[in-house]
Amino acid sequence: MRPALTPEARENQMISLAMDVAEERLRNGTASSQEIVHFLKLGSSREKHEQEKIALENELVKAKTEAVASAKDIKEMYDQAMASFRRYSGQEDDEDEY
Repeated sequence: MRPALTPEARENQMISLAMDVAEERLRNGTASSQEIVHFLKLGSSREKHEQEKIALENELVKAKTEAVASAKDIKEMYDQAMASFRRYSGQEDDEDEY
């Protein structure tokens, strides 16, 4: 196995090695009860629901972030439109006088 170039790649290598060892121990019957329970939990419907919930929460956070950015853009456009209306009506912006 080649050395990892980034910490994330190194972590993924370590996870892969640990999974290989756990798989071998499960196959030959030497896995500890904690290892067995860990993999049983991963396969449970509750775990799958929990992972789905986490994914949906991530989508919600992303949507909220996009909504905040959109609101900021709308406010900027509104401010620009109001400044244009003032100029069109003959009112000068304070910023333009300097």
